[in-house]
Amino acid sequence: MTDLSMLQMRKGPPKPADAVDRIRPDSGAHDMRDPFDIGDALTTLALTGEPVTVYPRGRDFVMARIDSVDPEHQVFTLELAGNDVLAEGEAMFVAALGSNAKIQFELDAGWAIVEGRPDLVQLPLPEVCLVLNRRAEPRLESPLGMNYGARFTLLGKVFEMPLYDFSRGGVGLRATPEQALELYVGKKLEGVQLELGTSLAVSADLEIRLLRPFRTFLLGQQVQVGCRISNITMQMRQTLERAVVKIQKRR
Repeated sequence: MTDLSMLQMRKGPPKPADAVDRIRPDSGAHDMRDPFDIGDALTTLALTGEPVTVYPRGRDFVMARIDSVDPEHQVFTLELAGNDVLAEGEAMFVAALGSNAKIQFELDAGWAIVEGRPDLVQLPLPEVCLVLNRRAEPRLESPLGMNYGARFTLLGKVFEMPLYDFSRGGVGLRATPEQALELYVGKKLEGVQLELGTSLAVSADLEIRLLRPFRTFLLGQQVQVGCRISNITMQMRQTLERAVVKIQKRR
C-alpha cells in the first residue's frame, strides 16, 4: 500500500478550479503499459495529493484525489471531493504528473464504495495510461562513473545527493527515504552547489516540483527529487549551458 508518511506535505482537497483538461488526440502523447510504471505514477499522485479530474461519460466532471495504491491487488482508492458522487460506468481520469506532464486513463469496470466511507471508491488499476510530457528543456542523464551531485544545507543539516539528470532549466536528484522526509513539493532550496563533473560547478536556488518513490536493485527504496532552477546568475547559467553541450557531444 502507499505509504503517505514519506512526505511531510500533501495538497489539500481539490476544488473545481483545479480541473485538468483532457489530453488532445494530436498532442503527441505516448502510451504507458508497464504495470510497474503505472502503479508508480499513481503512487506519486497519492503521495502528492495531486487533483484528479474525472470525466464520467455524459456527465459533469468530478474532482478527486488518489488516497492509496495497492499494486499487489491491482487496485487503487479514489477520494472524492466534497459531496461529489461517482456513478458506475465509463469514465476518464486526468491529472498533472509533476510540473511538466499529464497522465490520463479510462476505466469501464465495476467499482465499489469503501464500507463506512462514502467518499472513497476502490477501482482497478488501468492497463494503459496516456502520458503527455511537456518539459521545457530536454533532460540529459548524468554520465556514469563521473562526479555529478548536489550539496545544500537545510535546517542546519547538510544534504548530499547524486544528480541523475539535468537540463538548462532543472535537475533531477536521488534521495534516500530518510532525506525525503525533510522535503516536499514547493520547497525552495537556496544556495545549492551543483557539481557537474570534475571541472564544472554551479550555485543555484532550486524549487522542488516532484517527489517520486522508486526502487532500485542495488540501493533499494529511493526517491526521485525533480527540481526547477528558480534563481541563477547569467554566469552560472552559461556554465550550465557548457555542461549540457558537453554531454550532448558525447551522445
